[in-house]
Amino acid sequence: MVNGLYRQLRQIFISSEQAIYLYLDDAHKVCNKKFASLLGYGSPSEWTKIEKSFPETLVDRKSRQTLVSAYQDAMEKMVGSTVDVTWKKKSGGTVDTTVILVPISYQGHLFALHFVSEKK
Repeated sequence: MVNGLYRQLRQIFISSEQAIYLYLDDAHKVCNKKFASLLGYGSPSEWTKIEKSFPETLVDRKSRQTLVSAYQDAMEKMVGSTVDVTWKKKSGGTVDTTVILVPISYQGHLFALHFVSEKK
């Protein structure tokens, strides 16, 4: 399903000036090169292969509840939101961002599409 939705949104993933990722659960996610690079990964496929808990592995502790709450609101209430999130980079550093999170549906399943902009 993730691959099918990615194929449908491929032009957006490739052409967007923003980092983007699509999330169903820890095992079913995809991102564009900009998002993988933002977090210090060599490619989207390297980022996709992360098997540990998404929030614990990738999101700084101070931002976890904010991102999880926004995701839950998207999935349960069908609302989009804009939240500030600090990510953990592969190298161990952090990066501060603003995330636009919107719910989308594909073949009867709900996903969260995230547009990520680094704070300067």
